[in-house]
Amino acid sequence: MLSTPTRKFADKTRMQHRLFAELSAMFGREVPLYDKSLLVNRVANEAVCALLAEKHGGFALTAEQLEKASGERHGAIRIGTREEYRWVAGFFDAFAMLPHNFYDMTALGGKSQPIIATAFRSPMNPEHRVFCSLLMVDYFAPEIAERIEKRLAQRQVFSDRAKELILKNQEEGGLSEAESVELVKEGTARIFRWTGRAHDYQLYQDLSDAGFKIAADIACFESHHLNHLTPNTLCMDLYTAAMKFCLGELDKATFAARAASALTWLRTAADGDYMRLHFRHLGSDDIESFAAGEVSDSAIATLAAGLAERLTQSDLDLSKLRHSGFKDFTEGPPVETPVLLRQDSYKALTEPVIFQQPDGSTLEAKHTARFGEIEQRFYATTTVGRELYDRCLIAMEAERTRDPDLIKRDYAAFLAACAAVFAEFPRTLPELLGKGLVLGRYSATAKGIAAAGTIATTDIHELIEKGFARAEGLRYEDFLPFSAAGIFASNLGQYGTQSTAATKPAYSQELLESIMDRKIIDPNVIYRGMQAESLLQTYSDLGLMSRQSPREREELGAAVAAYHALAPA
Repeated sequence: MLSTPTRKFADKTRMQHRLFAELSAMFGREVPLYDKSLLVNRVANEAVCALLAEKHGGFALTAEQLEKASGERHGAIRIGTREEYRWVAGFFDAFAMLPHNFYDMTALGGKSQPIIATAFRSPMNPEHRVFCSLLMVDYFAPEIAERIEKRLAQRQVFSDRAKELILKNQEEGGLSEAESVELVKEGTARIFRWTGRAHDYQLYQDLSDAGFKIAADIACFESHHLNHLTPNTLCMDLYTAAMKFCLGELDKATFAARAASALTWLRTAADGDYMRLHFRHLGSDDIESFAAGEVSDSAIATLAAGLAERLTQSDLDLSKLRHSGFKDFTEGPPVETPVLLRQDSYKALTEPVIFQQPDGSTLEAKHTARFGEIEQRFYATTTVGRELYDRCLIAMEAERTRDPDLIKRDYAAFLAACAAVFAEFPRTLPELLGKGLVLGRYSATAKGIAAAGTIATTDIHELIEKGFARAEGLRYEDFLPFSAAGIFASNLGQYGTQSTAATKPAYSQELLESIMDRKIIDPNVIYRGMQAESLLQTYSDLGLMSRQSPREREELGAAVAAYHALAPA
């Protein structure tokens, strides 16, 4: 009896890389400023790497390695209906991107928007993410809600073939190579492509005038067009200064001063822990093999001057491109606080749109929604660390509100004020770990393994101090709703909305899970599990397992079990 041959599936991680490479190329064609911002980021990152090569003797990156180090992408799309959202979840499942975290963007006070969201990414070592928002129509008064629903009912974003491929992946567990190429093309040629066409200008205008531009961007357009596609940078403050210079917002002298300041900070901050965090291909042994070098003030001045000269070349004269300027300040923690995520962006472009009217006529108008975000990722926080971050963030927002013009009047004073608010956070990974504010991955050293059975302490931080163990910080792979709302607000020109329903609805993670028909992963379970697993392995390698209390072993084991239930090896 002949056996049925096993279908060979395309590798989902390679599919994911292909999808985001194609999306990046698509977005570059749609928004020339995006492609140029990538070049600015590359040039800024080259300057960073030049400094790092002097500070860490033996460090060098090939062009390919540099591209990979800054090649991550996070996209953002906005969805109109629950049925569409279910198809979107199925689409990303074909690329091994699962929903992580529930974000209720309707509950952010003055920055609230009428959406809830999750982020699709790989559970382990993600390189790409998509923040996917769903418009909550019941947030609105019945009359406007009915108009939105009527408009959305008339569009079909997913083709019949795309739905076939999504269902096939769900039923069979994968797609063939040819089918994977088809699905990528469905994404770039239809689902996420900007068409410049919209419908029902009156609905668009009514929503915008009422303070709901984000709803207008969702309800009136033909596709789930990308709002942004974010690269990562090696030094946020250097990149933002470079972009403002290229856009004509800073003169050369001011840029050179800010570049020198950013590089001077990096000279201190870019220790081995920074290297491990920002360059995934480097192992601890690689970093420990680098020779300690010195970066002089004159070397920094030379780097800043060289960067300024490179940015004045004609290929980086961004002032000639259509643009709306750059955000005033970076969202997230100040540069001195290496936790979670820092985000910034050039402001949303104003683009021409053709509206198809209900009577069949057309109308030329303009739309402002798509922007150019940038991010730099740092360490994942513990519960205690996140609570401290949230308190500091509230205080920083209060400072900005108290003196909103400070950033333009005295930029250095603005940065100092932000740093002061976050002063309770230590600046280095060992201190952050020691205070229980961030999560880490631990391992035994060769010295520790050789001393197994003779080690007196079981405290992980003492073990590190004595050279028996080492630690690296766990990278934060998710989003900050308050920062995302700040990006939305600054690009929409509208700082928050209030529900116009008779009673504002309450939204929950369970609701979004029922819409997608799939569970949302709690990434904190993964972070805690990774730390716990590394601790158990370290104690085992050092011969200390029997000296851990039964309660500690049980707690660590439970964290590991919960982690593997979400992200099996």
